[in-house]
Amino acid sequence: MEKFTESETEVFEYLDALRESGVTNMYSAAPYIQREFSMEEDEARKLLAKWMHTFPVRHPKGAAKSDEA
Repeated sequence: MEKFTESETEVFEYLDALRESGVTNMYSAAPYIQREFSMEEDEARKLLAKWMHTFPVRHPKGAAKSDEA
């Protein structure tokens, strides 16, 4: 499994919680990352893309969760 930095792990945990809350479509989550972690848009988008790309690996059973609805 891929290793993540402490910062990535913190952002990924935040995004996992945001996803569970249903507050936003995750494709539109970059501004949430920007506000929560005081970062530039480009970095927020890169982290969001990495979160999306690695989600099935980090949550193998949860990846299909949205398909169950």
